[in-house]
Amino acid sequence: MTGLRRVTPQLLTLAALVVLVTLFFPDFLRVELVEGRLVGPVMDILKRGALVGLLAVGMTLVIATRGIDLSVGTVMAITGAVAAWSITQGYGLAGALGLALLAGAMAGLWNGVLVAIVGIQPIVATLILMTSGRGIAQLITEGRILTFSHDGLAFVGSGTLLGIPVPALLWIATAIGVTLLMRRTALGMLIESVGVNRAASALAGVNATVLLIAVYVASGLCAALAGIVATADIRGADANNAGLWLELDAILAVVIGGNSLLGGRFSIAASLLGALIIQTIDTGILLAGFPSEYNLVIKAGLVLIILVLQSPRLGDHWYFLKRTMQERRAPAQGPARERGR
Repeated sequence: MTGLRRVTPQLLTLAALVVLVTLFFPDFLRVELVEGRLVGPVMDILKRGALVGLLAVGMTLVIATRGIDLSVGTVMAITGAVAAWSITQGYGLAGALGLALLAGAMAGLWNGVLVAIVGIQPIVATLILMTSGRGIAQLITEGRILTFSHDGLAFVGSGTLLGIPVPALLWIATAIGVTLLMRRTALGMLIESVGVNRAASALAGVNATVLLIAVYVASGLCAALAGIVATADIRGADANNAGLWLELDAILAVVIGGNSLLGGRFSIAASLLGALIIQTIDTGILLAGFPSEYNLVIKAGLVLIILVLQSPRLGDHWYFLKRTMQERRAPAQGPARERGR
Protein backbone atom coordinates (compact mmCIF):
# COMPACT_ATOMS: atom_id res chain seq x y z
CA MET A 1 0.00 0.00 0.00
CA THR A 2 2.88 2.36 0.84
CA GLY A 3 4.52 1.56 -2.50
CA LEU A 4 1.34 2.38 -4.40
CA ARG A 5 1.00 5.69 -2.53
CA ARG A 6 4.63 6.44 -3.44
CA VAL A 7 3.98 6.24 -7.19
CA THR A 8 0.46 7.69 -7.20
CA PRO A 9 1.53 11.15 -8.49
CA GLN A 10 3.44 9.54 -11.37
CA LEU A 11 0.51 7.27 -12.24
CA LEU A 12 -1.88 10.21 -12.26
CA THR A 13 0.53 12.24 -14.41
CA LEU A 14 0.88 9.40 -16.90
CA ALA A 15 -2.89 8.92 -17.02
CA ALA A 16 -3.40 12.65 -17.65
CA LEU A 17 -0.87 12.58 -20.49
CA VAL A 18 -2.60 9.57 -22.05
CA VAL A 19 -5.95 11.39 -21.95
CA LEU A 20 -4.38 14.54 -23.41
CA VAL A 21 -2.69 12.68 -26.28
CA THR A 22 -5.88 10.70 -26.98
CA LEU A 23 -7.77 13.96 -27.48
CA PHE A 24 -5.36 14.85 -30.31
CA PHE A 25 -4.93 11.29 -31.62
CA PRO A 26 -8.01 9.12 -30.89
CA ASP A 27 -6.25 5.88 -31.91
CA PHE A 28 -3.48 6.35 -29.37
CA LEU A 29 -4.55 3.39 -27.21
CA ARG A 30 -5.34 1.15 -30.15
CA VAL A 31 -3.21 -2.02 -30.25
CA GLU A 32 -3.45 -4.52 -33.11
CA LEU A 33 -1.92 -7.94 -33.75
CA VAL A 34 -0.15 -7.85 -37.12
CA GLU A 35 1.77 -10.95 -38.25
CA GLY A 36 2.19 -12.10 -34.67
CA ARG A 37 3.41 -8.68 -33.49
CA LEU A 38 1.48 -6.22 -31.32
CA VAL A 39 1.64 -2.80 -32.96
CA GLY A 40 0.39 0.62 -31.95
CA PRO A 41 1.59 3.80 -30.26
CA VAL A 42 1.52 2.17 -26.82
CA MET A 43 3.79 -0.67 -27.95
CA ASP A 44 6.06 1.88 -29.60
CA ILE A 45 6.35 3.75 -26.30
CA LEU A 46 7.24 0.54 -24.47
CA LYS A 47 9.92 -0.26 -27.05
CA ARG A 48 11.37 3.22 -27.50
CA GLY A 49 11.29 3.84 -23.75
CA ALA A 50 13.54 0.83 -23.16
CA LEU A 51 16.77 2.83 -23.46
CA VAL A 52 15.83 5.50 -20.93
CA GLY A 53 14.13 2.88 -18.77
CA LEU A 54 17.27 0.74 -18.54
CA LEU A 55 19.46 3.77 -17.85
CA ALA A 56 17.00 5.01 -15.21
CA VAL A 57 17.30 1.75 -13.24
CA GLY A 58 21.04 2.19 -12.78
CA MET A 59 20.80 5.96 -12.39
CA THR A 60 18.28 5.57 -9.56
CA LEU A 61 20.75 3.50 -7.55
CA VAL A 62 23.57 5.97 -8.17
CA ILE A 63 21.47 8.99 -7.23
CA ALA A 64 20.28 7.18 -4.09
CA THR A 65 23.92 7.27 -2.90
CA ARG A 66 24.01 11.05 -3.53
CA GLY A 67 25.94 10.51 -6.75
CA ILE A 68 25.40 11.06 -10.46
CA ASP A 69 26.50 9.20 -13.58
CA LEU A 70 26.96 11.40 -16.63
CA SER A 71 28.75 8.67 -18.57
CA VAL A 72 25.87 6.27 -19.24
CA GLY A 73 25.25 7.59 -22.77
CA THR A 74 28.92 7.17 -23.60
CA VAL A 75 28.97 3.69 -22.05
CA MET A 76 26.12 2.85 -24.43
CA ALA A 77 28.33 3.88 -27.34
CA ILE A 78 31.29 1.82 -26.05
CA THR A 79 29.29 -1.34 -25.35
CA GLY A 80 27.40 -1.08 -28.62
CA ALA A 81 30.71 -0.81 -30.46
CA VAL A 82 32.08 -3.81 -28.56
CA ALA A 83 28.99 -5.89 -29.40
CA ALA A 84 29.13 -5.02 -33.12
CA TRP A 85 32.90 -5.59 -33.29
CA SER A 86 32.56 -8.96 -31.56
CA ILE A 87 29.95 -10.11 -34.07
CA THR A 88 32.08 -9.03 -37.05
CA GLN A 89 35.05 -10.87 -35.56
CA GLY A 90 33.06 -14.09 -35.32
CA TYR A 91 32.67 -14.36 -31.54
CA GLY A 92 29.00 -15.25 -31.87
CA LEU A 93 26.00 -13.97 -29.92
CA ALA A 94 27.15 -15.23 -26.50
CA GLY A 95 30.61 -13.74 -26.97
CA ALA A 96 29.23 -10.40 -28.15
CA LEU A 97 26.81 -10.09 -25.26
CA GLY A 98 29.42 -11.21 -22.72
CA LEU A 99 32.09 -8.79 -23.93
CA ALA A 100 29.61 -5.90 -24.12
CA LEU A 101 28.41 -6.51 -20.55
CA LEU A 102 32.02 -6.86 -19.40
CA ALA A 103 32.86 -3.51 -21.01
CA GLY A 104 29.91 -1.89 -19.23
CA ALA A 105 30.95 -3.40 -15.90
CA MET A 106 34.55 -2.19 -16.37
CA ALA A 107 33.31 1.33 -17.17
CA GLY A 108 31.20 1.28 -14.01
CA LEU A 109 34.16 -0.06 -12.02
CA TRP A 110 36.31 2.83 -13.29
CA ASN A 111 33.71 5.37 -12.18
CA GLY A 112 33.22 3.64 -8.84
CA VAL A 113 36.94 3.57 -8.04
CA LEU A 114 37.31 7.26 -8.86
CA VAL A 115 34.36 8.14 -6.61
CA ALA A 116 34.73 5.70 -3.72
CA ILE A 117 38.50 5.27 -3.45
CA VAL A 118 40.15 8.28 -5.13
CA GLY A 119 37.49 10.59 -3.71
CA ILE A 120 36.63 12.56 -6.85
CA GLN A 121 33.21 14.17 -6.95
CA PRO A 122 30.77 11.93 -8.88
CA ILE A 123 29.87 14.60 -11.43
CA VAL A 124 33.56 15.13 -12.25
CA ALA A 125 34.54 11.45 -12.13
CA THR A 126 31.81 10.41 -14.57
CA LEU A 127 32.42 13.49 -16.74
CA ILE A 128 35.91 12.13 -17.44
CA LEU A 129 34.49 8.99 -19.03
CA MET A 130 31.71 10.95 -20.69
CA THR A 131 34.22 13.07 -22.61
CA SER A 132 36.77 10.35 -23.38
CA GLY A 133 34.48 7.36 -23.90
CA ARG A 134 33.27 8.28 -27.38
CA GLY A 135 36.89 8.41 -28.48
CA ILE A 136 37.26 4.85 -27.19
CA ALA A 137 34.13 3.81 -29.08
CA GLN A 138 35.44 5.44 -32.27
CA LEU A 139 38.72 3.56 -31.92
CA ILE A 140 36.76 0.29 -31.73
CA THR A 141 34.66 1.11 -34.80
CA GLU A 142 37.63 2.76 -36.60
CA GLY A 143 35.69 6.00 -36.93
CA ARG A 144 32.83 4.59 -39.00
CA ILE A 145 29.40 3.08 -38.45
CA LEU A 146 30.22 -0.58 -37.90
CA THR A 147 27.40 -2.64 -39.40
CA PHE A 148 26.74 -6.33 -38.96
CA SER A 149 24.33 -9.04 -40.10
CA HIS A 150 23.36 -11.37 -37.29
CA ASP A 151 19.74 -12.31 -36.71
CA GLY A 152 20.39 -13.36 -33.10
CA LEU A 153 21.73 -9.98 -32.03
CA ALA A 154 19.19 -8.10 -34.15
CA PHE A 155 16.43 -10.00 -32.32
CA VAL A 156 17.46 -8.25 -29.06
CA GLY A 157 16.73 -4.85 -30.58
CA SER A 158 13.86 -5.45 -32.96
CA GLY A 159 12.45 -8.91 -32.25
CA THR A 160 9.23 -9.85 -30.48
CA LEU A 161 8.34 -12.50 -27.93
CA LEU A 162 4.67 -13.43 -27.59
CA GLY A 163 3.92 -10.36 -29.70
CA ILE A 164 5.70 -7.98 -27.29
CA PRO A 165 8.91 -6.17 -28.34
CA VAL A 166 11.99 -7.74 -26.79
CA PRO A 167 13.43 -4.36 -25.63
CA ALA A 168 10.23 -3.77 -23.62
CA LEU A 169 10.49 -7.18 -22.00
CA LEU A 170 14.17 -6.59 -21.28
CA TRP A 171 13.75 -3.33 -19.38
CA ILE A 172 10.71 -4.62 -17.49
CA ALA A 173 12.57 -7.79 -16.46
CA THR A 174 15.62 -5.77 -15.44
CA ALA A 175 13.51 -3.43 -13.34
CA ILE A 176 11.70 -6.28 -11.60
CA GLY A 177 14.94 -8.13 -10.91
CA VAL A 178 16.73 -5.10 -9.46
CA THR A 179 13.69 -4.10 -7.41
CA LEU A 180 13.41 -7.56 -5.88
CA LEU A 181 17.13 -7.54 -5.12
CA MET A 182 16.88 -4.16 -3.43
CA ARG A 183 13.70 -4.78 -1.44
CA ARG A 184 13.97 -8.49 -0.62
CA THR A 185 17.49 -8.06 0.75
CA ALA A 186 19.20 -5.43 2.88
CA LEU A 187 20.91 -3.84 -0.15
CA GLY A 188 18.22 -1.21 -0.64
CA MET A 189 18.41 -0.07 2.96
CA LEU A 190 22.23 -0.01 2.86
CA ILE A 191 22.25 2.10 -0.30
CA GLU A 192 19.81 4.54 1.26
CA SER A 193 21.94 4.78 4.41
CA VAL A 194 25.02 5.65 2.36
CA GLY A 195 23.03 8.33 0.54
CA VAL A 196 21.73 9.86 3.76
CA ASN A 197 25.08 9.93 5.57
CA ARG A 198 28.08 7.99 4.28
CA ALA A 199 30.20 8.64 7.37
CA ALA A 200 27.48 7.53 9.76
CA SER A 201 26.76 4.41 7.74
CA ALA A 202 30.47 3.53 7.79
CA LEU A 203 30.49 3.90 11.58
CA ALA A 204 27.49 1.57 11.70
CA GLY A 205 29.50 -1.10 9.93
CA VAL A 206 28.41 -0.55 6.31
CA ASN A 207 31.23 -0.99 3.79
CA ALA A 208 30.38 2.18 1.92
CA THR A 209 33.36 1.92 -0.43
CA VAL A 210 32.41 -1.50 -1.81
CA LEU A 211 28.74 -0.50 -1.97
CA LEU A 212 29.49 2.64 -3.98
CA ILE A 213 31.64 0.71 -6.43
CA ALA A 214 28.91 -1.92 -6.81
CA VAL A 215 26.31 0.76 -7.52
CA TYR A 216 28.38 2.30 -10.32
CA VAL A 217 29.07 -1.17 -11.75
CA ALA A 218 25.31 -1.77 -11.77
CA SER A 219 24.82 1.52 -13.62
CA GLY A 220 27.43 0.45 -16.16
CA LEU A 221 25.69 -2.89 -16.70
CA CYS A 222 22.33 -1.17 -17.25
CA ALA A 223 23.99 1.18 -19.75
CA ALA A 224 25.54 -1.86 -21.46
CA LEU A 225 22.10 -3.44 -21.89
CA ALA A 226 20.81 -0.18 -23.36
CA GLY A 227 23.81 0.00 -25.70
CA ILE A 228 23.22 -3.56 -26.90
CA VAL A 229 19.55 -2.80 -27.59
CA ALA A 230 20.38 0.42 -29.47
CA THR A 231 23.04 -1.28 -31.60
CA ALA A 232 20.91 -4.36 -32.28
CA ASP A 233 17.95 -2.22 -33.34
CA ILE A 234 19.85 -0.52 -36.20
CA ARG A 235 22.22 -3.45 -36.83
CA GLY A 236 25.19 -1.17 -36.44
CA ALA A 237 27.34 0.72 -33.94
CA ASP A 238 27.33 4.51 -34.28
CA ALA A 239 29.96 5.79 -31.86
CA ASN A 240 29.03 9.42 -32.46
CA ASN A 241 25.29 9.26 -31.86
CA ALA A 242 24.56 6.16 -29.76
CA GLY A 243 23.17 7.25 -26.39
CA LEU A 244 23.83 10.92 -27.14
CA TRP A 245 22.34 13.06 -24.31
CA LEU A 246 20.32 10.11 -22.99
CA GLU A 247 22.02 10.56 -19.62
CA LEU A 248 19.99 13.74 -19.23
CA ASP A 249 16.73 11.94 -19.96
CA ALA A 250 17.72 9.24 -17.46
CA ILE A 251 18.37 11.82 -14.75
CA LEU A 252 15.11 13.57 -15.64
CA ALA A 253 13.21 10.28 -15.38
CA VAL A 254 14.59 9.75 -11.87
CA VAL A 255 13.62 13.29 -10.87
CA ILE A 256 10.13 13.05 -12.37
CA GLY A 257 9.82 9.84 -10.37
CA GLY A 258 10.13 11.92 -7.21
CA ASN A 259 13.57 10.65 -6.22
CA SER A 260 15.75 13.26 -4.52
CA LEU A 261 19.11 14.21 -6.02
CA LEU A 262 20.32 14.53 -2.43
CA GLY A 263 20.22 10.74 -2.03
CA GLY A 264 18.41 8.53 0.45
CA ARG A 265 15.06 6.85 -0.23
CA PHE A 266 14.49 5.75 -3.80
CA SER A 267 11.91 4.00 -5.95
CA ILE A 268 12.84 2.22 -9.17
CA ALA A 269 9.16 1.87 -10.11
CA ALA A 270 8.71 5.64 -9.84
CA SER A 271 11.78 6.24 -12.03
CA LEU A 272 10.43 3.88 -14.69
CA LEU A 273 7.12 5.71 -14.64
CA GLY A 274 9.16 8.86 -15.16
CA ALA A 275 10.79 7.24 -18.20
CA LEU A 276 7.36 6.30 -19.57
CA ILE A 277 6.15 9.86 -19.00
CA ILE A 278 9.08 11.23 -21.01
CA GLN A 279 8.54 8.78 -23.86
CA THR A 280 4.78 9.43 -23.86
CA ILE A 281 5.46 13.14 -24.20
CA ASP A 282 7.85 12.53 -27.12
CA THR A 283 5.43 10.20 -28.91
CA GLY A 284 2.39 12.36 -28.15
CA ILE A 285 4.02 15.47 -29.60
CA LEU A 286 4.82 13.63 -32.83
CA LEU A 287 1.35 12.10 -33.10
CA ALA A 288 -0.31 15.45 -32.42
CA GLY A 289 1.38 16.79 -35.55
CA PHE A 290 3.31 19.65 -34.00
CA PRO A 291 6.21 20.92 -36.13
CA SER A 292 9.47 19.16 -35.23
CA GLU A 293 11.20 22.44 -34.34
CA TYR A 294 8.68 22.96 -31.52
CA ASN A 295 9.06 19.50 -30.04
CA LEU A 296 11.85 20.27 -27.58
CA VAL A 297 10.19 23.49 -26.41
CA ILE A 298 6.84 21.75 -25.85
CA LYS A 299 8.53 18.85 -24.09
CA ALA A 300 10.45 21.20 -21.82
CA GLY A 301 7.27 23.08 -20.93
CA LEU A 302 5.33 19.90 -20.13
CA VAL A 303 8.18 18.53 -18.01
CA LEU A 304 8.37 21.83 -16.11
CA ILE A 305 4.62 21.71 -15.39
CA ILE A 306 4.90 18.08 -14.19
CA LEU A 307 7.80 18.88 -11.87
CA VAL A 308 6.00 21.92 -10.44
CA LEU A 309 2.84 19.91 -9.79
CA GLN A 310 4.90 17.19 -8.07
CA SER A 311 6.89 19.71 -6.01
CA PRO A 312 6.74 18.98 -2.25
CA ARG A 313 6.66 22.72 -1.58
CA LEU A 314 3.53 23.08 -3.70
CA GLY A 315 2.02 20.20 -1.74
CA ASP A 316 2.84 21.99 1.53
CA HIS A 317 1.16 25.17 0.27
CA TRP A 318 -1.92 23.19 -0.80
CA TYR A 319 -2.10 21.52 2.62
CA PHE A 320 -1.75 24.90 4.38
CA LEU A 321 -4.49 26.42 2.20
CA LYS A 322 -6.80 23.45 2.84
CA ARG A 323 -6.24 23.62 6.60
CA THR A 324 -6.85 27.38 6.61
CA MET A 325 -10.16 26.96 4.77
CA GLN A 326 -11.24 24.27 7.24
CA GLU A 327 -10.39 26.50 10.22
CA ARG A 328 -12.37 29.39 8.74
CA ARG A 329 -15.33 27.13 8.06
CA ALA A 330 -15.34 25.68 11.58
CA PRO A 331 -16.36 28.92 13.45
CA ALA A 332 -19.20 29.48 10.99
CA GLN A 333 -20.52 25.98 11.55
CA GLY A 334 -20.35 26.35 15.35
CA PRO A 335 -23.03 29.08 15.76
CA ALA A 336 -25.22 27.22 13.26
CA ARG A 337 -25.18 24.16 15.49
CA GLU A 338 -26.02 26.31 18.53
CA ARG A 339 -29.03 27.83 16.76
CA GLY A 340 -30.21 24.37 15.78
CA ARG A 341 -30.30 23.36 19.43
